[in-house]
Amino acid sequence: MSAHPYQYVVLRCVPRVDRGECVNVGVVLFSQSAGFLGAACHVDENRLRALASDLDLEAVSASLAVVDDVCAGTDGGGRPRLATPGKRFGWLSAPRSTVIQPSGVHGGTTADPAAELEALLDRLVR
Repeated sequence: MSAHPYQYVVLRCVPRVDRGECVNVGVVLFSQSAGFLGAACHVDENRLRALASDLDLEAVSASLAVVDDVCAGTDGGGRPRLATPGKRFGWLSAPRSTVIQPSGVHGGTTADPAAELEALLDRLVR
């Protein structure tokens, strides 16, 4: 198998944007050469509640579901219509000032983007 370059962002939940405290809740990985765009998420409710006991966890889950939809190319209902995985990754990785925020873009190479996504989730989120 050949190695494919990839880019990824860590998704962070920032319950109170004014404080800037965050908990990593997911990873989005894009490899153009492998034709792969995917997201994996894990929400540690106890860690989030420690930062903001009144956080709406259902809204966090709904926001992460939108990330999955965008990766899959599902549009409508406020989701953008973006024709290519590269454009969808660009939209997902764009800085924003919301409860779910992407990190800066990082990169690497892998022979198996799906396995790399899970490894990043284990290392950076779980």
